[in-house]
Amino acid sequence: MDSVGSLILYFVVAFAIMVFSVLAVTTRKILRSATFLLFALFATAAVYFMLGYQFLGAVQIAVYAGGIVVLFVFSILLTSQPGDNAKPLASKKRTLGFLGAIAMFVICAWALVDRVAMLVNIPEMEEHTMHKIGEALMGTGHNQYLLPFEAISVLLLACIIGGIVVARKKND
Repeated sequence: MDSVGSLILYFVVAFAIMVFSVLAVTTRKILRSATFLLFALFATAAVYFMLGYQFLGAVQIAVYAGGIVVLFVFSILLTSQPGDNAKPLASKKRTLGFLGAIAMFVICAWALVDRVAMLVNIPEMEEHTMHKIGEALMGTGHNQYLLPFEAISVLLLACIIGGIVVARKKND
């Protein structure tokens, strides 16, 4: 019964990811789009938790749902009026886009159905402690990630400075 319940929960969460992802790109209100993206990221974190990857789920919530979406909302509020509707796109290739969307939906549905067995029979894995993860993230040796971590922090700092420059130019 436990595997049937987790299977049902997986389908509910996967359906939520698909619905919120589609709503994030189809709504015409930009702040509402960022909110739908937040819900899709939370649902993705739920998949990580269901797979037993608590650390990845927490990182998904802290970094993506917490940090990136807040950065998006901050950028939206600085650059536009959040209540305004986006102008509809005029394109002559709607049928090509619609066919591409249907093809991607079929591929995603196939991947969803194909990967269900992974939730039912999760293989035994080596236990990763917070100490091992911390050493891998902050170490300077082989397969350790201090340099990319610092590069990302410099990139985020540049994004913040760029946001401040855009905001100051708008107010001047």
